[in-house]
Amino acid sequence: ELISSLRSKLQTLWEERELVLSEARECAERGEELEAMVQDVCKPNEFERYMMFVGDLEKVVSLLLCLSSRLARVQNAMRRIDGNTDAEEKQSLNERHKLLSRQREDAKDLKENLDRRERVVSGILAKYLTDQQLQDYRRFVQVKTSLLIEQKDLEEQIKFFEEQLENLEKSIP
Repeated sequence: ELISSLRSKLQTLWEERELVLSEARECAERGEELEAMVQDVCKPNEFERYMMFVGDLEKVVSLLLCLSSRLARVQNAMRRIDGNTDAEEKQSLNERHKLLSRQREDAKDLKENLDRRERVVSGILAKYLTDQQLQDYRRFVQVKTSLLIEQKDLEEQIKFFEEQLENLEKSIP
């Protein structure tokens, strides 16, 4: 029953992932349309700023999500430390925790810088776009970010349930 339940949950997650990937493709198409429009109306240096911002948006959000996920795994491993855990493993986990915490703080700084750049890009676009076009741009940025988060979350859940299923199947003679 448990194996069946895990397989069913995995199937649901795979279907959700396909929906999110489909939404991501639609968002990318909207992004290409927006990019063409921005290129038509903006000066080359302003367009370059826009392109750098959009490219960095995905990189910085992905970096933050990756570091947060790795940090959570290390914290979970640290919670499982008990009297039987050897000192070397404890030290390794503590060092990884410190390193990942510093890296995540640096990534948060990058995100704050990216947010400032987004305000600059919005200001540039406000000079050229209609209110509706500007809303479309802001919605694009918001949707792109939320889809990245949703994708990462689904990947983590899928990985977790696949590991659970694999461990359960190995444990049954």
